[in-house]
Amino acid sequence: KKRKKKILKHITLSLTSLIMSLVSEEFPDEVPLRAEEITIPADVTPERVPTHIVDYSGTDTCISANVICIVYSVNNKKSIEKVSLVSLVPLILVGNKSDLVEHSSMETILPIMNQYSEIETCVECSAKNLKNISELFYYAQKAVLHPTGPLYSPEEKEMKPSCIKALTRIFKISDLDNDGILNDNELNFFQRTCFNIPLAPQALEDVKNVVRKNMSDGVKDNGLTLKGFLFLHTLFIQRGRHETTWTVLRRFGYDDDLELTQEYLFPLFKIPPDCTTELNHNAYLFLQSVFDKYDKDRDCALSPDELKDLFKVFPYMPWGPDVNNTVCTNEQGWITYQGYLSQWTLTTYLDVQRCLEYLGYLGYSIIQEQESQAAAITITRNKRIDLQKKQTQRGVFRCNVLGARGSGKSGFLQAFLGRNLAVSPDSYYAISTTYVYGQEKYLLLHEVLPDFEFLSEADLACDVVCLVYDISNPRSFEYCAKVYKKHFLDSKTPCVIIAAKSDLHEARQYYSLSPLDFCRKHKLHPPQLFTCNTDEAPSKDIYTKLTTMAMYPHMTQADLKSSTFWLRASVGATVFAVLGFAMYKALLKQR
Repeated sequence: KKRKKKILKHITLSLTSLIMSLVSEEFPDEVPLRAEEITIPADVTPERVPTHIVDYSGTDTCISANVICIVYSVNNKKSIEKVSLVSLVPLILVGNKSDLVEHSSMETILPIMNQYSEIETCVECSAKNLKNISELFYYAQKAVLHPTGPLYSPEEKEMKPSCIKALTRIFKISDLDNDGILNDNELNFFQRTCFNIPLAPQALEDVKNVVRKNMSDGVKDNGLTLKGFLFLHTLFIQRGRHETTWTVLRRFGYDDDLELTQEYLFPLFKIPPDCTTELNHNAYLFLQSVFDKYDKDRDCALSPDELKDLFKVFPYMPWGPDVNNTVCTNEQGWITYQGYLSQWTLTTYLDVQRCLEYLGYLGYSIIQEQESQAAAITITRNKRIDLQKKQTQRGVFRCNVLGARGSGKSGFLQAFLGRNLAVSPDSYYAISTTYVYGQEKYLLLHEVLPDFEFLSEADLACDVVCLVYDISNPRSFEYCAKVYKKHFLDSKTPCVIIAAKSDLHEARQYYSLSPLDFCRKHKLHPPQLFTCNTDEAPSKDIYTKLTTMAMYPHMTQADLKSSTFWLRASVGATVFAVLGFAMYKALLKQR
């Protein structure tokens, strides 16, 4: 409706009498050389669109026209032969003066119509006895709002590839259980979504019976297959009901060129300074349903084929190999349920516009019946308010990991994902969940490149900082000390120093202060010993500590150094991690 209100249609005529007959509803005694430009109000047209009519002569230009009506005399063969058809907009052939002949000119016109795909239709009319005058302008409007060109090839008598591609995506989105058929519930949801009216049971059966009569594999298990779905739309187009297919296409975000519109993919979304973006509860429920839809073997992971199937509704593959090094995977290297949600969380946090685009491809606003996918996003409040109130509502916390080359940063990131030694990962991010006092939170680790002189504000903006040094390299700690003194000494951002590769022999650091003395001097927590070179999965305690510090940045270092504080946080994390896994296993059994 909004789209229709914005459109001002231009219809160009070469015969003034048709315009005069339309306006006065009677044939004029005297026909002027040219009619004045007129606008028909939206409320008197079937499509509820204002229509601007311009009388066109051969000396004029009609570049601004959305549709052109080319008029010929049905009683004058030469006027038919003079029809010129070079146009980038839809054309309507209008045979005027039908009152002067008893036969139709359609036999002569059909070869012309078959030759030029831009011709939408041909209407025979009479300005004198007002025959088909209103119909002419109705078809002109229809040619603009519901053009045949992008949908159908009259020569081949089949839908065009771009139309098939768009309708296939629509079918996949509407097939909520991914079984390859639209059952009655899915068909009713589709019907209500597109046309605001559910189909009566008998109407549903009638639709399926039409498909059954025309193709053997159009209906399966009493549901509509993709072939049946495409056949129905071909039938609509062939029978002149283009508006049905266009209503569906536009509801799912397509423009006149069968491309998803910018307004659909990128709804207006403003983020105030010092705020972050997160998925809300409804968005996670939607993404869980998408995971369930494509996890066919119910192994709580997406195989490469399942992931490819999920992204068939996208114009490109959005996740590259780096994702497997960014989130949790199973033993085969497949993205797990937790890893899948983590990657969506990461995208929302780092690039919310891309997240909106991805949700658009998945049909979030349609399935969730929201105005746009912006409804899936929560904008967190300014961090300063969190500090003032000494509590936060955020669910995602960013930890920047800094250290000299070879200090063990990559290993620290991969250990968070349960991997022992890093295998040359091609990702500078790692994200997963942690539990603090029974609350599930996402911790996002970002490995910052160690070029000391080129650290930007973006490299430094975070909720907690990790300074990593290699205890076996005597020159490794100096980088951590310099970065802390230059960027974080007077900062309110909590800092933790990680003594990585603790399985190796500890070398004396060449820096003027030992790492322990440095921490004492600056009232930091003592260096945390860490190694990922273990037979078992690396300990997650340090990541719980980092998340806790991010959640409570107002707490003093003395509070954070309290052993009872960490014990309470860690015990809560362990208990809820076990409970969470047990609950998830129970949900899987139900699924």
